[in-house]
Amino acid sequence: MKTYRSGYIAIVGRPNVGKSTLLNRLVGEKISIVSRKAQTTRHRVTGIVTTDDSQFVFVDTPGFQTKFSNALNRTMNRGVTQTLADVDLVLFVIEAGHFDAKDKAVIKLLPKDRPVILVINKTDQIKDRMALFPFVAEASAAYDFAAVVPISAAKGRQTEDLLAAARKYLPNEGLMFPEDDLTDKSERFLASEYIREKVFRLLGDELPYATAVEIEKYEMEGNLRRIFAAIVVDREGHKAIVIGKGGDSLKRIASEARQDMERLFGGKVYLEIWVKVKSGWNDDERLLKSLGYE
Repeated sequence: MKTYRSGYIAIVGRPNVGKSTLLNRLVGEKISIVSRKAQTTRHRVTGIVTTDDSQFVFVDTPGFQTKFSNALNRTMNRGVTQTLADVDLVLFVIEAGHFDAKDKAVIKLLPKDRPVILVINKTDQIKDRMALFPFVAEASAAYDFAAVVPISAAKGRQTEDLLAAARKYLPNEGLMFPEDDLTDKSERFLASEYIREKVFRLLGDELPYATAVEIEKYEMEGNLRRIFAAIVVDREGHKAIVIGKGGDSLKRIASEARQDMERLFGGKVYLEIWVKVKSGWNDDERLLKSLGYE
C-alpha cells in the first residue's frame, strides 16, 4: 500500500519569474493574482493540491524586495523568511535563460536544513532547446539542489513531473486540509486580491505600487455576495487617475473583478468600489496591519 504524503512547500524566487502562475497552474484556479508587472504578489498565498496519495500545500511568496526599503517591503521580506522557516520543501523558481545576481541573492536565503528543488520556468520561451543544457548546468552548480525540474507554468508542461519530484520530500502524514479545499484564504481576501490585480493590469506602470485594497463590508444574501471595497491610494492626485474620465477606469476595474469573483465563488456578486486617500500607507506599520499585511 502506498504511503500517504503531505506537507508545506514554499515557492520562492526573485520577482516576475512566474511563481503565482505556477501556483495557479498546479491548483487549477486563480488563487494568486498575476500581472505582467513585477512584484504583484504581496501576501503569502496558500494553494492546496490533493491527489489520491498526496496533499501538497503550496505557499506562494512575494518576490524578495531589494530595490526599496519601506515598511511594506520590509513586511513582505519578513513574510518570505518566515515562510522558509516553516515549510518541509522549497521550490526555487528561476526563468530559463536568466540567472543573475537577483537570483543568487535569493539563494542566500534558502534554508540549509530542508530540501530545495530548482524549478526552471518559462522553458517554452527558449527557441534553441540545446541552449538549455549549459544553462541548467550553470544554475544547478550554484546550490546543492535536491532535484532540477524544467517546466512551463504558462503552458502546463512538466508540472506533473514537478509534483512527482516534490512528493518524495513530503513527510508521511494524512490530510492536513479537507480534500476539496483549494486555499486556506478567505473569500474576503480573494476578493481584495482580484480587485488589486485589476488595478495592476489596467492602470499605469507606477501607480499600482502605491495602491492597496480594503474590504469594508462582505455580506451574504443566499447565494448573492455583497462586497463593498475601497482602493486606497497615497495621494489625492492618484484618486482621479484610478477613477478615470467619467469613472471609466473604476467601472472597468469593478466589472472585471466581479466577473472573476463570480467564476471562483460560483454565485452572483454585487460589487461596489470607491477610492480613498491614506497618505503614507505603505510606510506606516499600523496602517499596513489594518490593511491585512502581517
